[in-house]
Amino acid sequence: MSQPNTQEGGDDVLSIQELKLKFHTYAGEVSALDGIGLSIKKGELFGLVGESGCGKSVTALAIAGLLPPNAEITGGDVILDGKNVLALKPEEMRLARLKDIAMIFQDPMTYLNPVLTIGSQMAEIPRAEPKLFISILVTHRLRQIDKQVNGAKPDPGLLAERKALAHALDSQNLRRKEMDQLTKSYAISLLKSVRLPEPEKVYKMYPFELSGGMRQRVMIAMAMMRRPKLLLADEITTALDVTVQAQILHLLKDLRSEINTSVLLITHDLAIVAEVCDRVAVMYAGNIVEVAEVDELFRNPLHPYTKGLLASVPRADLAKTPDSIEGSVPDLLSPPSGCRFHPRCPKAFEKCPSRKPSMIAAAPNHYVSCFLYGG
Repeated sequence: MSQPNTQEGGDDVLSIQELKLKFHTYAGEVSALDGIGLSIKKGELFGLVGESGCGKSVTALAIAGLLPPNAEITGGDVILDGKNVLALKPEEMRLARLKDIAMIFQDPMTYLNPVLTIGSQMAEIPRAEPKLFISILVTHRLRQIDKQVNGAKPDPGLLAERKALAHALDSQNLRRKEMDQLTKSYAISLLKSVRLPEPEKVYKMYPFELSGGMRQRVMIAMAMMRRPKLLLADEITTALDVTVQAQILHLLKDLRSEINTSVLLITHDLAIVAEVCDRVAVMYAGNIVEVAEVDELFRNPLHPYTKGLLASVPRADLAKTPDSIEGSVPDLLSPPSGCRFHPRCPKAFEKCPSRKPSMIAAAPNHYVSCFLYGG
């Protein structure tokens, strides 16, 4: 069931309501999403956590309109900044991905072209639809000029450039050469903002010349070029060592404020959620089972699955071996009836297999889908 209306409001950049999705496979229909609901506020860093195969990445692909051909959305809505992205035509969805939604994937080498330089790949973004980026590029360069002329004797060349750029901003028109120059300046600035050393040099490099952490920073910079309303970050630290993970996460948190975007951070790592997220949703077998502010979730987990996840995390301050959740993840070709967690739940009772529990407010801003709390 979707979250109640108290969870949603006018400051939501994303609202998912009763989203249902299945995959048509040779073995049968896989019920991947079973009526999920969540909302993300403007400027919020929202975590989506759960075991592998629970539907986290599928949720992100549905938001971005990047589902494979054998996927079918059978119900629900995905409202991004007031528009239902599921109702957009292909060209409208392409423009939304170009401007409103950006996605960072787990393995940058899969999505970076190995035979093109970083600069040429970054330049492809505004070149795909120049009109959408003129204001961003011109405004960035005007700010650079303002910093250079303030408190110093104005350079006639800079003053002339500022006048020409102001005209271009009004007319929303740039020549190809001017566009390319502004794009390069903006791209190098973004590479610098993601703390890459020698950004001018990185701009001319190929992906294979960079480390994994540097490639992930490039992916973040490419996402920032759009200044998106929503940034989807799917397991972006999985292949990185612990030190680089921390750097990337703190960078993401800083840039979230800098470009005024909302972030959906998909992960299986509760430590990452605790480190950077504002709120978190816990997902199990295609269902959202609990949503709360991060501190509240760790202090007072309600759903038996959430409690099991937290109990399974190794802790340096405890000598005991972490507990594990009994059983295994269900086969979504034939998912369990009622609450999908009931076959593994130590608190299950006769009501659990009969029907799916509703998402209810168990405490202020703390929602849970479990018959132990009503529903």
